[in-house]
Amino acid sequence: MRNSKPLLRSGPTAAAAAALALTLAGPAAAAGISVSTTGSTVSVSTGSCTQINGHWGTASLLGSGQTSFSQGRQVALSGSGSGQSAAWSNVSPGTYTVVVVCSNGSTAGTQSVVVSTAPSPSVSPTASPSRGVMGGIGGGSTDYGTVTLVAGGALVGTGIAATAWYLRRRGAPRHF
Repeated sequence: MRNSKPLLRSGPTAAAAAALALTLAGPAAAAGISVSTTGSTVSVSTGSCTQINGHWGTASLLGSGQTSFSQGRQVALSGSGSGQSAAWSNVSPGTYTVVVVCSNGSTAGTQSVVVSTAPSPSVSPTASPSRGVMGGIGGGSTDYGTVTLVAGGALVGTGIAATAWYLRRRGAPRHF
């Protein structure tokens, strides 16, 4: 007959793994903006802000050398409870940072964007970009939301805890 030991020592390990998973999921869930460019127009969308006193918040387009939210070109967010957006037109080519601050003062997200020259009318719609594919969160991925990220973090935490338990059990002496 086999004697079993209580799993008291694995409790802190499981708690640490779960806390790590939630910590890792936190910053990813905070990145709640999507930025895109079309020619010389930059647009941003979010679903993170709530309306306070008839205002959703403000989006700011910061050029190089601008470090403060108030230094950029500011635009008020417009939209509904399911999504808000803002846009800037006639943006010169260059690298910019888009910052969205909700009306409650919290930052919905920050993202860099590269604006290239506006396409000429003679360019065919199937032409490839001259600088290749630009990586980043912009339009290359989908924001799945907090629930999905927390569920994925829980799965990762469970896998870490199961691996630790297996390795601990594997190293235990065998009694016949």
